Amino acid sequence: MRTPTPEETRQELLRRATALGLGPVGVAPVEGDLRQEYFHRWLAEGQHGEMGWMARDPERRANPGQVQPEARSILCFGLNYYQPEPHRRGRIAKYALGKDYHKVMISKLKRICDWLRELGAANRPYVDTGPLLEKPIASLAGLGWQGKNTMVLNREEGQWLFLGFILTTFPFPPDSPQPDRCGTCTRCIDICPTRAITAPYQLDARKCISYLTIEHKGAIPDEYRRLIGNHLYGCDDCLDVCPWNKWARQTREAAFSPRAYPDLRDMLGLDEAGFNELFAGSPIRRLKRPRWLRNVCIVLGNTGDAGDLPALEHAAADPESLVAEHAAWAIREIRKRLDLQ
Repeated sequence: MRTPTPEETRQELLRRATALGLGPVGVAPVEGDLRQEYFHRWLAEGQHGEMGWMARDPERRANPGQVQPEARSILCFGLNYYQPEPHRRGRIAKYALGKDYHKVMISKLKRICDWLRELGAANRPYVDTGPLLEKPIASLAGLGWQGKNTMVLNREEGQWLFLGFILTTFPFPPDSPQPDRCGTCTRCIDICPTRAITAPYQLDARKCISYLTIEHKGAIPDEYRRLIGNHLYGCDDCLDVCPWNKWARQTREAAFSPRAYPDLRDMLGLDEAGFNELFAGSPIRRLKRPRWLRNVCIVLGNTGDAGDLPALEHAAADPESLVAEHAAWAIREIRKRLDLQ
């Protein structure tokens, strides 16, 4: 039986990826320019904040060949998650409206790995689970280019893409990177409420609303509380204004359909068991109850009305100091805004 050529195998890869709902697809070389200098400077300046895993073994993260020394190619996959935003109080980033994308995408990548194994290849799939510089690798593979907000930008899908990767020993021919098509546009920089995009292609995670509402474990710094506005979990502001995103198509992945949730004031009554049940299977569950209610209090402080005060007063007596502190702040903000002092 004739062994298929790398190009024939690539066409089969595209066919299988499309059948699984994956796309775009690209191949990056194991060695390539991944903006390593910027990454090391970003770490040295502490711009990763509390994301300690980013600083663990940074040389390995910046060099995929150290992750799997025998790898010959890095397969890169996108998965569109765009969908209209539900009309309700408090905004959840579109990527977290439905089922946890890690589980959805890794199951698809494992199907690809099963096929590659039949070809005699050894493979490692990753979806935010390994020491890889995902966005520079995806750019190197031609999935798009890194926009000025540092997100990968694809001409057809915009920036609404989950990214998944397979390090494989099969020698696929690499793709060519796409040119940067951001031009003189600065909409993503201009819209950022906290000025986290400090310059084109540079992001200080410590100021980013996504970081503050998800990764940051303690109290939200005072200077950012009002700027968070109605963002409960993550932030899509810089994506919403990108001109390339106006052609985005709604995802066909049913698992990403938005969940229905109680109103924010009702959320404040959740105990630990209720929180876990409500967010089972959602990426929000990893936040845990105290941080979630912290965020609910911030949003109510910025957007709530007198009807929210009883629930906030109850939350101000919560045994979790993180919840109580932010509930008290929200009460003061609402009373001040409504002149109820």
